[in-house]
Amino acid sequence: MKVLILCTGNSCRSQMAHGFLASFDKKIAVFSAGTEASGKLNHKAVQAMKEIGINISHHTSDSVEKYLNETWDYVITVCGGANENCPAFLGNVTHRMHIGFDDPSHATGNEEFIWSEYIRVRNEIKESFYKLYINDIKP
Repeated sequence: MKVLILCTGNSCRSQMAHGFLASFDKKIAVFSAGTEASGKLNHKAVQAMKEIGINISHHTSDSVEKYLNETWDYVITVCGGANENCPAFLGNVTHRMHIGFDDPSHATGNEEFIWSEYIRVRNEIKESFYKLYINDIKP
């Protein structure tokens, strides 16, 4: 099973989804990329995942261009921008899906509120990707 998770910057939501899906089943080859990859991870996303025991600090922020000619069981967009701007894959894609989440990096307010947005989105990603894993991906 091979899964690609796409976001615009590949720094936050797609990285968290990548971390969760890989933690559910080590036999799934999970990758993430961005339509406009930032080249770095969002430190609050890394911290939010570390808080629950998932280390994504070794992930890289890659451009979707790196993966266009590969074969995928699933290509999943997690933000509206990536869904709208997702390039045509020249490789074979069995299932293309969109599961959208708010971008916690756009939250404004005090630090407590901003952190709570990272936690809320992290938890939503975990729930949605676990349902996807149980209902569709699990061998």
